[in-house]
Amino acid sequence: MESNDTIQLLKECDSGTKMAVESIDEVLDKVKATELRDVLNESRMHHEKLGNELHSLLLKHNSEEKEPAPMAKGMSWLKTNFKMAMDGSDKSIASLITDGCNMGVKSLHMYMNQYTGADNASKDICSRLISIEDKLCKDMQPYL
Repeated sequence: MESNDTIQLLKECDSGTKMAVESIDEVLDKVKATELRDVLNESRMHHEKLGNELHSLLLKHNSEEKEPAPMAKGMSWLKTNFKMAMDGSDKSIASLITDGCNMGVKSLHMYMNQYTGADNASKDICSRLISIEDKLCKDMQPYL
């Protein structure tokens, strides 16, 4: 029998990668600096690649993907659109992405602590997602 902690951790990571891709997609067409657009596109690609790995692992464990919570998606959409309406600068975009990365890292650490019975492969993929989020956060610093 598969560990429920493994499946739950994989689902939370899956949800996180989807949320990250959606958040990047939401601001990408508003980015002015080519370098910032390149950084966001690269991170989007890393999130999608990890998301594909997660989907494979979830299938292997006979489980389904997890969509981000509707409330979280709605709140993110509202915050992004409100902030962009007030100030559509690259600085605002970098700030939004930084906030999202920080929330993601915090949540992922919480899930790692919550699902201690998860297998090593699931913990590894969660750690890799945390690294992607940390890197994106650092990459946003020059644009803040």
